[in-house]
Amino acid sequence: MDLLNKKILLTGGRGFLGSSIYKKLLERGVPAENITIPDSKQDDLRVQQNCEQVVKDKHVVIHAAATVGGIGANAEHPGKFFYENAIMGIQLIEEARKAGVEKFVTIGTICIYPRETKVPFKEEDIWNGYPTPTTAPYGLAKKMLLVQGQSYRQEYGFNAIYLILENLYGPGDNFDPKSSHVIPALIHKVAQAQASKTDHVDVWGTGVATREFLYVDDAAEGIIRATENYDKPDPVNLGSGNEIPIKELVTLIAKEMGFSGEIRWDSTKPDGQLRRGFDISRARKEFGFNPAMSFEEGLRHTIEWYRVNIEKPVS
Repeated sequence: MDLLNKKILLTGGRGFLGSSIYKKLLERGVPAENITIPDSKQDDLRVQQNCEQVVKDKHVVIHAAATVGGIGANAEHPGKFFYENAIMGIQLIEEARKAGVEKFVTIGTICIYPRETKVPFKEEDIWNGYPTPTTAPYGLAKKMLLVQGQSYRQEYGFNAIYLILENLYGPGDNFDPKSSHVIPALIHKVAQAQASKTDHVDVWGTGVATREFLYVDDAAEGIIRATENYDKPDPVNLGSGNEIPIKELVTLIAKEMGFSGEIRWDSTKPDGQLRRGFDISRARKEFGFNPAMSFEEGLRHTIEWYRVNIEKPVS
């Protein structure tokens, strides 16, 4: 699909991932006037009539809007995370189908995978068990959008594709400690310790769990490549292909930020799923996806952005 003359609806286009997708579309040569980004207040996608309005006259929908957060936020708001992610996606897909949208791109999450999935996660593993309980409501809500897209393809010929994203990181991430994911949360903790001259930081879990992280611009590039070149019902993993233990991640962040204090592990708090890592061979084969950013360099860019844009002295 040549996107240059397509009218594109980009939900979540002002968010962390969405703003990177928007930038990449412009770099492709898509005119800004051809990209519509719904306003989350005026165009609340939890309301069916708003979904009906925003898809009118659109050729492509990239659905990047989501209610997201880390383990703590998921534990505190499981009902909200389930309802808002399910209702937005279900209504938007239905209205896009009715409006004759040519292609619908759903952005999924690693949280759809079963808790006991063997590493590396392969797309055919997603129905082999129940997701990790700490993030299951969110993961299952997003998983239902895969089912919806596949069933709509079967019954209506609706071209819906589904991309499964690893944990994202990068400049512009959410650093609010109440809702942030692991990398921005750790960066913020270390910065706060430095600002207050505290000699330690407290980290959830034991540090033995592993995670895989995908730089946000690499994710955006993969999404656009899939939008241009992928038209099959099977879901596709987008990740970096490299696991890192949380303990090693914390050590790396502390080193990059010049923090030499003690790392204290709170084993009363959950680790979440013990291992996470993607097989990304399908994405490489189908649309030439190949992440460009090394983890160390990406982490450095993220810390630099935080220092300039977020960091404030502790009063």
